[in-house]
Amino acid sequence: EVMVEQYIPGRELTVGILDDQPLAVGEIVPLTGEIFDYTAKYQSNAAKEIFPADIPGDVARRVQALGVQAHRALKLSSYSRADFRMDPQGGLWCLEVNTLPGLTAGSLLPQSASAAGISFEELCERICRAGAPGAES
Repeated sequence: EVMVEQYIPGRELTVGILDDQPLAVGEIVPLTGEIFDYTAKYQSNAAKEIFPADIPGDVARRVQALGVQAHRALKLSSYSRADFRMDPQGGLWCLEVNTLPGLTAGSLLPQSASAAGISFEELCERICRAGAPGAES
């Protein structure tokens, strides 16, 4: 069996969610092609990650709201990251929700947190606290 999906042209946006709250929206600009593929993701200088994204405030708020909505719909706790495509007409398409996003200092979730004023150390502490026995999240 094969699943085929329509390609959505446009800008790739991402938003981290921490403790059920949105972080800063970022934009991923692949420098090696049109999509953020394996090469763009893992090869040095193959993509530009811009935090916060250079988008109008109302668009950022919509991405944040949709990210939180997706996080809650999947009944996630603690943290996640949602990726969107903004088409040329301004429509937002959810590409995926990453339930276990990367947590290296240069990963997208820590960049989203940093742009929201949360240090890498604080991000890690909050994630650990949320997963501790008896923690509410």
